[in-house]
Amino acid sequence: MGLTSTISLYDSRWPALFLCAREQIAAAFGAELVAIHHVGSTAVPGLAAKPEIDLLIEVSAHLNEAHRDTVMRELGYARGSDLSAGHHFYRRDVDGVRTHKAHVCLTGHRQIERMLRFRDRLRHDPVLRQQYQDLKRELEASNTGGIGEYLAKKAPFIDGVMGAD
Repeated sequence: MGLTSTISLYDSRWPALFLCAREQIAAAFGAELVAIHHVGSTAVPGLAAKPEIDLLIEVSAHLNEAHRDTVMRELGYARGSDLSAGHHFYRRDVDGVRTHKAHVCLTGHRQIERMLRFRDRLRHDPVLRQQYQDLKRELEASNTGGIGEYLAKKAPFIDGVMGAD
């Protein structure tokens, strides 16, 4: 089982795709919405990535989840398993190809600061960005276990960059 999409060169359309997705899904969160951030590799200019737009949605509370799930489903997002307490996950696939991932985290959740800080480090450090890109391409080339294997093998690099947080 391979990855749901292949790594491609940076595409200057990714920020616009994020803005479109942000506008579409904001209504699903109502008054609980604090912010929607573009994270992941598509948020880093110049970085090759799987063309999957990652959204980090910060909410003040997880209110009316049934309504949220309905709106997200109408927009083509499927609710996945919670990644941790206070960290919900949605994915959007088109014709079997992943196009978007939405992480919904409560304000103060450690993943918010972690995702934003990792993105910003990659944006500002070209050497680090190249190392990460090289690793991702290497992992893609050797991947036989799908996305779980890919994520697990990227984790030590990310943890090393982020320190012991």
